[in-house]
Order: sequence, then structure tokens, then C-alpha cells
Amino acid sequence: MIIAISLIFIIGYAAIALEHPLKINKAASALVTAALCWSVFTMLSGDSHKAVEYLTEHLGEVSGILFFLMGAMTIVELIDAHDGFYIITSRIKTTNKRKLVWLIAIITFFLSAVLDNLTTTIVLVSLLRKIIGDKEERLMFTGLVVIAANAGGAWSPIGDVTTTMLWIGGQITATSIILQTILPSLICMIIPTALISWRMKGNLKRSVKEEEVLSNNFTTSAFERNLVFGLGVGSLLFVPVFKTVTHLPPYMGILFGLGIMWIITEMIHSERDEHEKGPLSVNHALRKIDTPSVLFFLGILLSIGALQASGILTDVAKMMNEKIGNISAITMAIGLLSSIVDNVPLVAATQGMYSLEQYPTGHYFWEFLAYCAGTGGSALIIGSAAGVAAMGIEKIEFFWYIKKMSVLAIVGYFAGAAVFMLQHYLTN
Repeated sequence: MIIAISLIFIIGYAAIALEHPLKINKAASALVTAALCWSVFTMLSGDSHKAVEYLTEHLGEVSGILFFLMGAMTIVELIDAHDGFYIITSRIKTTNKRKLVWLIAIITFFLSAVLDNLTTTIVLVSLLRKIIGDKEERLMFTGLVVIAANAGGAWSPIGDVTTTMLWIGGQITATSIILQTILPSLICMIIPTALISWRMKGNLKRSVKEEEVLSNNFTTSAFERNLVFGLGVGSLLFVPVFKTVTHLPPYMGILFGLGIMWIITEMIHSERDEHEKGPLSVNHALRKIDTPSVLFFLGILLSIGALQASGILTDVAKMMNEKIGNISAITMAIGLLSSIVDNVPLVAATQGMYSLEQYPTGHYFWEFLAYCAGTGGSALIIGSAAGVAAMGIEKIEFFWYIKKMSVLAIVGYFAGAAVFMLQHYLTN
């Protein structure tokens, strides 16, 4: 049974990693892998009733992550539909390259913590396409956005999928992850930014002003843009508060915020006809969210659940502890591995490998894992959702990124890791 499940998972994982050459969406591969893994486990475990109980229990944990992601994605889509992000992007006026490097990096870093690294990357890369005409310069800025977005997402419980998984799974708390990882994440962003800034000289030549481009596309008033942006960001920031006060799972907080936004947007657009109101409604936002990604998370997390239920992950954890031993080295290796394979299944597997009895909530291991899994993917353009999104928008070549950005990302990664370990040593 163990060999069969392992083979199915390895083949399915290979299909996910080779999504583009095979031209098969990774969500499809993940769903098939999950169904096959659980089918084999149920048929060969000797107790199908117990296997179904395992599946039902694991699905309950997975659904919390999926509902949270769907709610957050819908809120972000609603803000975007109302041109809410213009409030941020319209304030970028400078043409000095070095100033712009730092401005983009700082905006990306903090915006990623409030929204998420994927959405922030899409917003900022779309902005860069409007204000930077030179292709090579724009690619450098885009690479910086990927690094800064991943660093920004790592220190926030809602900034990266893996950090959200650890938060919902009970491995970290919102306060603890912010306090322990914000400085290492900041160093991870600052060092590559400083190196890129050092390369940049002179001023940008803007052929088209962003204001002129956007003004022709506005479908909402300034009041509506500001209101929806404030409600959306407020709903996202309210989630940790909601969890702390009510002790309910985070997805209940995000669904509450989405419900409030739904009511208010319906009210402010009540005078519009259906044709005008359609693109600004939650119904339309729900159709625009990245559903294949949600299904991918469902498939891969259920597949990991089968590995956990069959005891495979426990055996892998024991082997790693025996062969490597040092928990910091194991965590950093997981972070770098996330640049080759997706960090979502890696973190899900790690959650199954190590229990809360072994490493309780807020333990050094879980917080260091959040940093490493969140920032390690920047080493390669395919190593994170932010990188893949930037690659798709700007058609970045794999080897261009390796040549121009990978070393910068790795230097920042290890510098942040060193700060994290030093910080832990000094405070404990």
C-alpha cells in the first residue's frame, strides 16, 4: 500500500511540476492524484470505514483553508473591479530609477502582507507595464516585485498561502508570526533592493502617463473606489482580530467581511441598471477568482492527507531527523526546495511530518518554516505563485531570471535566515 501511494504521489507531483511541457493544468493532475491516493488507501488499508473517517476529518481541515482563500480572492477582485488599487498606484510619481526601486519594493512588501503576494504581484507588474517603457529595465523591476512580494507575504498570516495554512493549522499565531518574522523578511527584501538600486542610474522616460490610461477606464466614482478599498483592506485586517475575539476559525472572519462588503456594494450600486452593476458585483467577482488554483490546493492537500494517514510522512520525518538532525538546516532546505517544487505541498507535508506535540504552537521551527517556505521560492521564477504570475504577464525567460535575479534572491534569503536565527538566539 505504501509503495503504491508513494508512486501515485510521485507521478502526480511530476505531472504538476511539468504542467507547461505537458500542457495539462496542475489542478487536474492534483485532483486525479488525490482521488487515486485515497482510493488505494481505502481499498488496501483493511478498514474502509476508518479510512473514510480519516478522509472526512482531513477534508474538514482543508475546507477551512479553501473557504478562506476563496473569500480573500473575492474581496481582492471586488477592490480591483472598483479600481481601488489606483489609490496606491496613483501616488507613484517619481521618475528617478533608484527612488522608484525603493518605492516599488516598499509598497510591494507591505501591500503583500495585507493582500497576498500573488495579487500584489499582478497589481504592481501591471502598473510597471504602464510606467516603464524599456523592456530590460521593466524586467529588473518585475524581478524585484517577485522578491519583495514573497518577503512581504512571509511575515503576515494572510500574506502567503503557506503562512495561512500554518496559521489555520494552529502551528503559528498571528501576533507571533508578525513579531518573529517581520525583521528577517525585511532584510530579505532590503538586500536585493539595495543591490538592484546600486545598478540603476538616471531617470525613466515615461511615454504614457498612468493617469491618462486609467482615467479612460474608470467605471466608479472616487467615493466608491475609496469606500470599497477601505472596506476590503479593513475586512482582511479584521480577520486576526475576529479570530482572537471569537476563537472561531479565520475563514469565518473572512466570510463575515465578504458578507458585509456584499451588502454595502449592493446598496451603493442599487441605482445602476443590471448592465452597469454586473461587473461591480460580488457575483461577477466570484466568477473571476482563480478557481483552478483553489481546486489545485484541494487536490494537493488531500493527496498529502493520504500520505499522512498511511504513515508515510512520519517515516520521512524520522529519516530526515536521523540523516540531517539540525532542525534549522532541515527548514532552510525545505525553503530552497520550494523554489523547485510548489511550497504549498511542501508545507502541507511538513505539517503532516511533525506534530504539535513535538513542536507546539509558536515553536521556533514553525515560524522559521513560515519564513523559509515563503521566501525560498524567490530563488527561481517558477518557485512561487508570484513568480509564475510575473512570468506569465511579462513573458520572463527562466534562464534570464537565473542570471539576473536568482543570486540576489538567495543572498537575501540566507541573510534573512541568519537574522531570524540570531534574533532567536538573542531573545531566548
